[in-house]
Amino acid sequence: MEKTIFGSEKVIIEHISEAELKTYFVGFDIDNNGERYYRLEELATLLQAVIPEFAFGHHEGEAVGIERIIGMIREAAKSIYRIEEFEKTRDIYLGGGHISDNDVEKNYLRRGEFGELILHLLLRDFHNTVPLLSKIYFKDSYGSVTHGFDAVHIQPQTKTLWLGESKLYIAGRAGINALIADIKNHFERNYLNDEFTIISKKLKPYDNIAEKDYWLKLMDQNTTLLSLLQSVSIPLLCTYSSNLFKEFDDETRSDFMEAYEQEVRELKRYFDAKNDHPLKTSLNIILLLFPVRCKIELVKRMHAKLSRLQVI
Repeated sequence: MEKTIFGSEKVIIEHISEAELKTYFVGFDIDNNGERYYRLEELATLLQAVIPEFAFGHHEGEAVGIERIIGMIREAAKSIYRIEEFEKTRDIYLGGGHISDNDVEKNYLRRGEFGELILHLLLRDFHNTVPLLSKIYFKDSYGSVTHGFDAVHIQPQTKTLWLGESKLYIAGRAGINALIADIKNHFERNYLNDEFTIISKKLKPYDNIAEKDYWLKLMDQNTTLLSLLQSVSIPLLCTYSSNLFKEFDDETRSDFMEAYEQEVRELKRYFDAKNDHPLKTSLNIILLLFPVRCKIELVKRMHAKLSRLQVI
């Protein structure tokens, strides 16, 4: 594939690319002793590079001088930990704990597990989208962030609005169930009107947003629901722990690929069977599946990296 914005093609493999299903994974390499290892560190380093854009969006301007890069990285890390969910989640993971899939009381903390960051990266590098706004940059007040869709991107080539949701779970089916609950709650007229009102207010002062008036008009409350849904793509990302990356240490093996395809297609069938949204035939849903070796290891590694970035 062509070179991507963040260089994902060097770390993340997109294996299935269909209209309603996209799947990804990270493979293996050998260390200096010839031992095979899962490329967790490479994935975490890639995600770390996304932090400034994820935190600040395009609203600070795309041209960044080299003298500002280190300062922006440091401030981006600090801005993320001003959000309560990220701060509390960091303390849990770096303290040796984690958030279980069925922990309802801590469910609000899942934003701090970096599912949104992974979604941002995949949309940018594999779907050629542009973030319309950064919710962290546009937080309503210190310590709080605009709640709603996990990603609000645009695809200028097709003039579609990408409204994404993400889940980072230990079990794939639990993540799928949570995504289905999200689309039931979020894709109905009242919720969309409320969310678009918030987004529009944030966008209006900024002149460096390409075709801003087009997007504002699309999100107008008088736009018909049918017309709106025809202009919206809904990427649903489920990143989850998979034992495949413990059973195998070579992604080029045919038996690994067979097991991988069987696993992700079974999750797609599960999603299709469980998705009973009344408007599902009008929703342009794209299921993104990203199995990793261990969700807990990934989140812990990311918080360790991000904590260090604050003091560079």
